[in-house]
This record gives sequence, structure tokens and C-alpha cells, in this order.
Amino acid sequence: MDDRGRVATDVVRRLRAAGYETYLAGGCVRDRLLGRDPGDFDVATAAPPEVVRKLFRRTVAVGAKFGVILVLDGDAQFEVATFRSDDAYVDGRRPSAVHFATAEKDAQRRDFTINALFQDPISGEVIDFVGGQADLRGGIIRAIGDAGARIAEDRLRMLRAVRFAARFGFRIEPATHAAIVAAAPSVTDMAAERIGDEIVKMLTEGAARTSFELLAATALLDVVLPEVAAMRGVEQSPDYHPEGDVWTHTLLLLEQLPSGVSESLALGCLLHDVAKPRCQGRREDGRITFYGHPDVGAEMAAAIVQRLKRSRETWERVAYLVRSHLRLVQAPEMRLSTLKRMLAEDGFDELLELARIDALASNKDLQFVDFCERRRRELAAAVRPPRLLGGDDLIAMGFAPGPRLGEVLRALETAQLEGEVTTRDDAQAWVRERFGA
Repeated sequence: MDDRGRVATDVVRRLRAAGYETYLAGGCVRDRLLGRDPGDFDVATAAPPEVVRKLFRRTVAVGAKFGVILVLDGDAQFEVATFRSDDAYVDGRRPSAVHFATAEKDAQRRDFTINALFQDPISGEVIDFVGGQADLRGGIIRAIGDAGARIAEDRLRMLRAVRFAARFGFRIEPATHAAIVAAAPSVTDMAAERIGDEIVKMLTEGAARTSFELLAATALLDVVLPEVAAMRGVEQSPDYHPEGDVWTHTLLLLEQLPSGVSESLALGCLLHDVAKPRCQGRREDGRITFYGHPDVGAEMAAAIVQRLKRSRETWERVAYLVRSHLRLVQAPEMRLSTLKRMLAEDGFDELLELARIDALASNKDLQFVDFCERRRRELAAAVRPPRLLGGDDLIAMGFAPGPRLGEVLRALETAQLEGEVTTRDDAQAWVRERFGA
């Protein structure tokens, strides 16, 4: 058991010493039974919130009216929740009221059987009121009780079912699957941030392809990401894309994403060809074309990532990746200064990885990726050379302040990247010769 697990056990011990039934609860129990390291340790207890706050020195009442208190220990935090049952959910997310209850009632109000287990961390005993252990052994995602009712309480449970099934390699139990399909059109009846968080988790937990296949199979993809759903059946030229249509190609990219990949690279892989359905054409000779899809796709990708309420930094990076994902093909023909600028761009590491994944998911031609990697090693010291002159230097040389300074500095940077000037004196002479003063 790691340090967090030991501290969580101490939290359980202290609550029990005060006379309250207390267990580890939910995802941490599931993960421990699956032999995985829990991301968080949650505690469920019969102690009311005010008692929890008195027993621990550092606490935060994040949801006291729902019986939830954060207990802080150093940099670690543990959610301690009082056993409860819920009244009707009126906003598709939270119950209208809660009633403190028994451990069994608390288990029955949770989402899936595998997430409703309790464990005594001292003895190791598992307390299972809903058949969660059997579903863990059988690899099943099953809603507790009536699946439609559980989903109506919180629409996010549809996306969570998909994510858990993909992450663990489980199957969604038929009644739960049917309830998700039936309720799929209502999945957007909740905050876009919550949808965005789940989509990013699907993309970055190491099971992105399976997640998106399940999103398609449950009818959620058409509602959450209709632009991605539109890729299905969009033909591509077999010489460049022997793997099949745009959807198949995109799934092959997603299959290569490891756990822990950055969300910008993951979203870039998902959306790099998002404009192909819109830009598809066919020449007289029968060849399929997608003219302009990187630029159109960058605009679409930025709008999608903004719709998912991701950060400005993320949507700008994703737009850059989508707009630039074919640029490496031009690298061998670029002027040296243009190539150096591309190699020095913020985000080029992710662009290079996207190009690699893209090639491996199609014709497997890595020559342009290899070229850029080789040239970057060869030009490492020259890709971002120190600036030889600045605006103040040009003014001191007699140039008037204004837009022309930027034009001169840009031209000088190009000359420096081309190797025409290497010293400050060279730069001053080069500027005087070409621009006067």
C-alpha cells in the first residue's frame, strides 16, 4: 500500500475509533480489486459532516449539504462522504435533497455495480450489496437497479459507462447498453465542461480507439461529436489510404495513443481529418480529393474544442496541429530559413508525433518524418539562433519607429537562418546595404 493508501486507512481508523461505521468506497476499491493503483481514495462513513470536521484538523466543506467533506493531509486530500440516499434528480446531475442513511442505501444510489463496493482497509473484507464483485470478475459494466433511472439522474453516466468499459476492457450489460442508446439524444442536457472532461479522459487513458467505437455503437458519438461521426463511410484514395475510409483511418490513429498522452495531441489525432467529409471531391480520373481540408479542419477543430470547454491554449494548439499536419511533406523542398522556423515552432514536437502516427495509420511512409528528425538534429544549434539586432538597435542606426522595423527584423532573421549573416557587425552591414537608414 502506498502513502496515500496508508493515510486513507488512518482516516478510516479515526472515524471508527469515534464509533462510526466507515469504509473505503467506490473507485479505489474497484481499482484495488483489479490490481490497479487507485487514482484517489474515497471514504464513506456513518459520521455526519459536522463530526468529520471536528475529528480532523484540516478540512474543506466542498459539499456539506450532500455530506461530503475533504480531509487534507499534507498535499493529499481524501473525500469523506456520509452514507446517504438521494431524492429525485431535477437537473440531471444532483439530487434535490439527500438523507443520511445506511451503507446499503448508499451503495444502491451509485451508478454502476463495480463502483458501489466498500472495503475494510484493515481486514481487507469487501462489502458488496449490489453484485459488483461478480461483475468485476465477469468484466461487465452494469447500472444499479433500473438503468434508465440511473441515467436520468445524471446524463454523464452514459459517457462514464463507455469510458469504464474501454479502460477495463469490459462489456456494457445489454439492459444498460439499451438504456444508453435510448437516452443518447439527451446527453447534451448537461454542462459542456463535463462532456469535455469525459472525452479527454477517453482519449488519454490508453483506450481511445475502443472508447470511440463504443461511442459510435451507443449512438452517443452522433450527438456529442457529430463532426467525427460524419467521417464514417467517407472514402479515400486507396494508394494513400489502403486502410479504408476516414473513420477507419482515425480509429487507427487513436489506437496508437498511449495512456498519459497530452490532450492537445490526442485531440489533434482525433480531429486532424475532421474536414474531409466537407471537403471531399473527385477528379475526372476518379481520384478522391480533399482540397483545403487542413485549413477548414483547423477552424472546425478550434470550434469543437471550444465547444468542449477546453482551455484557449489547448484549442489553439489543436488548431495548429490540424492546420499543419501535412506540412512535413513539403519540408525537403523548403528554403532553409522556412525549415528552421518550422522546426522551432512551439508545438512542433507534437506535430512531428502526429505526422508519425498519421503515416503509420495509412501508407506507413515515414520519409518526411525521418527527414525532419534528421534535419532537426543537424541544425539543433541553428534552429533558434540568438537575435543579432533588435528594434532599439535599428532606431540607433537611424530607422524611424514604426511598422517598418518589424519588416526589417523579419528579413534579417531570414538572412540569419539562411546563414548569410552570423555576427552583429554582419547584421548591421546587411541591413544598411538592403534597407538604408
